[in-house]
Amino acid sequence: MSLTSSSAAGVEVRGPRLQRFDDVLTRPALDFVARLSREFNPTREALLKARRERQTRFDAGELPDFLPETRHIREGDWKVAPVTTADLQKRWVELTGPTDRKMLINALNSGADVYMADFEDANTPTWQNMIEGQVNVLDAVARTISFDNPDGKTYRLNDKTATLLVRPRGWHLPEKHVLVDGSPIAGAFLDFGLFFFHNARRLLERGSAPYFYLPKLEAHREARLWNDIFQFAQDTLSIPRGTIKATVLIEVATSAFEMNEILYELRDHSGGLNAGRWDYIFSIIKKFHSRPDFLLPDRAQVTMTVPFMRAYTELLVKTCHRRDAFAMGGMAAFIPSRRDPKVNEVALPRVRDDKLRESRDGFDGTWVAHPDLVHVAREVFADFMGERNNQIDRQRPEVSVESQQLLDLRVPNGEITEAGLRSNISVGIQYIDSWLRGTGAAAIFNLMEDAATAEISRSQVWQWVHHGATMNTGQRITRELVLQLEQEELDKIRQGLTPEMQTSNRLDEARGLFEEVALSEQFVEFLTLPAYGRLD
Repeated sequence: MSLTSSSAAGVEVRGPRLQRFDDVLTRPALDFVARLSREFNPTREALLKARRERQTRFDAGELPDFLPETRHIREGDWKVAPVTTADLQKRWVELTGPTDRKMLINALNSGADVYMADFEDANTPTWQNMIEGQVNVLDAVARTISFDNPDGKTYRLNDKTATLLVRPRGWHLPEKHVLVDGSPIAGAFLDFGLFFFHNARRLLERGSAPYFYLPKLEAHREARLWNDIFQFAQDTLSIPRGTIKATVLIEVATSAFEMNEILYELRDHSGGLNAGRWDYIFSIIKKFHSRPDFLLPDRAQVTMTVPFMRAYTELLVKTCHRRDAFAMGGMAAFIPSRRDPKVNEVALPRVRDDKLRESRDGFDGTWVAHPDLVHVAREVFADFMGERNNQIDRQRPEVSVESQQLLDLRVPNGEITEAGLRSNISVGIQYIDSWLRGTGAAAIFNLMEDAATAEISRSQVWQWVHHGATMNTGQRITRELVLQLEQEELDKIRQGLTPEMQTSNRLDEARGLFEEVALSEQFVEFLTLPAYGRLD
């Protein structure tokens, strides 16, 4: 395996030089990302330390609240800078997924208003995936992207395509294949830096702009870091400040208390906020894992209408619209079946109901995980929105959310069932197996699972075992019971494998990793961190 060696000062690229990697790993581009790292990594590390210190306080019984020191921001009369580019005015339906070539073309051609090309939760961060993804978005922006399928079909972009947004990795994730001054660069610096360096000016020439989704932010100071990076990047490439527009995923419980502050920090670059529902549920478990009074029932029962989820989404809409910012709804993860119409008969009405609720709550658009759901979501928003691109003028003055409402975990008639426990075990193992094989968005039980939903699965098992939860049968959930059901579910998974998968799976390794993050004595913050050590 040949390794690239960068000619950029202080940068060492340890990944293999695959086809067209030199198109993105140029010396100027690597110099640029190295400058980002040198300038901003000390702040990133300080913020990660602050996360750990805050978690220690949560473990000791502290709960989050609205910050007294930023009350003037919450009560102040300020707005975010307007989005002036035409292609980001209407965001009724946003499709999300990884950056592989065929999927990127199909997604951009899907009829969605936006495609979020994901370098994070829907993408296993193998070296090949991450840099090929950069090649693919480079070609997509240039509109030269094509894909020749083995069956002879060629895929190319339509004249009209979805607007491209890019999601870089969260602050906590490293990129071990690129060292800056001897240390691995943060994945966020590499993902953002390569895309911005190569594509920003071309996007501007086309009347568009570089658009981003920012994941896993836990506090407004983390948003301030992104804003500082945006200013530095734009100044370095002589691009006007305010050109970048970034939408923040509110997917961590602590950030729900700092929505105004996050918008304020990014006010010159804000594309709004998004209700990242699956990670948000995971974060409730993670942040308060030490508290037995924060037990949640089966994942399927934690819907968007339970108190804490309802409070969080209503506050998000009100906060965004008060500041003239977009409020984006959450993910519909269902995968329509082209073989079993009965599955669709049950699931599609639920998707419609979800999107009806979001549109009537004031959201300006929503997320779907599969191209076949684009028309379902569009139909709902088109019917409700009419000629309006958005409904920012809906200010929701009747909404008033107190801090205790954001932590009201009551789930009416909620219970833990054996089916829910088995589902968490099976989904966790199947997803980790898929992730280890390089696919970060996996279709399991007619749902598109990514790292966020896998995190819910394994963290619920940890929570139930650690606190001795009981199922609706009265049986206590123990480590021994999980190991027993794990073997039974693994046997079922193996029985359903195709001949090819019989030899290419990594189920034994996935099982071991699942046990490491679901049955450990101490709660593991992210399953992707120990999992990343298992990737080449």
